[in-house]
Amino acid sequence: MSDSPARATIRRLLRHRLFVTGLALFLIVLVLAALAPWITTVDPTKLSIRAKFKPPSMDFVFGTDNLGRSLWSRTVWGARLSVEIGVAVVVLNAIFGTLVGAISGYFRWADAPLMRINDALMAFPAILLAIGITAVLGPSTENVILALAVVYIPRTARIVRASVLVLREMEYVQAAVAAGAGHARILRTHVIPNALAPLIVQLSFLFAYAVLTEATLSFLGLGAVPPTPTWGNIMAEGRQYMIEAPWIITIPGVLLMITVMGLNLLGDGLRDVLDPRLRLQA
Repeated sequence: MSDSPARATIRRLLRHRLFVTGLALFLIVLVLAALAPWITTVDPTKLSIRAKFKPPSMDFVFGTDNLGRSLWSRTVWGARLSVEIGVAVVVLNAIFGTLVGAISGYFRWADAPLMRINDALMAFPAILLAIGITAVLGPSTENVILALAVVYIPRTARIVRASVLVLREMEYVQAAVAAGAGHARILRTHVIPNALAPLIVQLSFLFAYAVLTEATLSFLGLGAVPPTPTWGNIMAEGRQYMIEAPWIITIPGVLLMITVMGLNLLGDGLRDVLDPRLRLQA
């Protein structure tokens, strides 16, 4: 008995080195984020001036910062916030990016106006547009999520639209139209499910972009409001003490690198397996 397509895809993914490596790296960060309340015993905002600039040791696994706060607690809770923001941005893109892309690609009358708005938003570099939005709205976690959604939804919508433009001309879609099926049903049952492969790949890369951009905004003082710990604001504080306490900026930077690298490797693996043009033969 042959495997189902889903099982065959999972088996190919688990044999793909890039995917497995990326998944392992990302799982490290996910475990840290999920277990943050249980693996940190010190409040990440608790000050202890007498313990400032303590290097990594048995007492302080990642050392302490300029205010004596535990860098272990701050980086682990920063991982939790980065994952939460990444998930929120991915969910918003999956919903609204798919909706805009599907409507634009399926309905010819909606294509031009929606894509012109998309083009206008995509004309700005992603980081500059995110900085502009958060500068206007003010620094906060909610505003960062909103800014990243506005920045990346047009890119997701364009990818979905490209798939829908091809799918709407397929014979089974034309047969459904001829049979009198409604547009909503055709989109829900025939078009969107078959556009999921490129969307999933895009969302995996998008998670990495969201985490990296959030760290950049926090580094510039436009992310979560201190003393809320994020990798970006931890590194921003640590840049002043790179000589006497290099671990303050190095440790969150390494975790950020691991996260982004893991997500990019995971996305490369998904693309190789799910894209028939690039699929690797096992």
